[in-house]
Amino acid sequence: MFDAIVSADTLQDALDSVSVLVEECKLHLDEDGLQVRAVDPANVGMVDLTLDAAAFESYEADGELIGVNLSRLEDIAGMAAADQLIHLELDEETRKLEISIDGLEYTLALIDPDSIRQEPDMPDLDLPARITLEGRDVDRSVTASDMVSDHIALGVDDAADLFYVDAEGDTDDVHFELHSDDLIDLEAGDAHSLFSLDYLKDMNKAIPADAEVEMELGEEFPVKMHFDIADGQGAVTFMLAPRVQSN
Repeated sequence: MFDAIVSADTLQDALDSVSVLVEECKLHLDEDGLQVRAVDPANVGMVDLTLDAAAFESYEADGELIGVNLSRLEDIAGMAAADQLIHLELDEETRKLEISIDGLEYTLALIDPDSIRQEPDMPDLDLPARITLEGRDVDRSVTASDMVSDHIALGVDDAADLFYVDAEGDTDDVHFELHSDDLIDLEAGDAHSLFSLDYLKDMNKAIPADAEVEMELGEEFPVKMHFDIADGQGAVTFMLAPRVQSN
């Protein structure tokens, strides 16, 4: 059983955070809420999403697992105004998702969950540096780096107590730094890793400008980025593997 009513903007924010990495995913519909974990086909970027039952206007589920085409579901949700309500109901006989938006009825064919890429385990990494910054600062650093390069270095200067971003191009370079006074929080530790900018650009699309983003960094380790959606009733974690730097 699955029967829920949710605002269009809440649903769109949740879908956006997953669709930046994958085209289809498994939705775990438990009594406490919705959960998605997925990895991109290259095993470079990973996303973990939870959306609590409290984020919905009404929510009933008993442990269903369904597979969805994210672009189709996003297209349907995109037909609603941000504050409109979307009614989602699983037809258990047809195994299709019935979607209602202000008189519009849409029946979405689902995907066999067994045909979707296996869900990854989220590594429990003990990374030395934690940086909490605003989503708009993540956007600034990614946008500036994209002007000169296809990769980006994220790091912490423990001695100077600052977080920095470096991007080196063929002719131009970008350097961006935020001291501890400019950050929401900084647990300094030596950290420096190089990442594919294409992946960070995609992840950045899903990060609200006013979000508090907690970033975990190490020396040539994956980066983890955590932020809330749906007024704190949903949470997203992105993890991105580093690029191997040749000596």
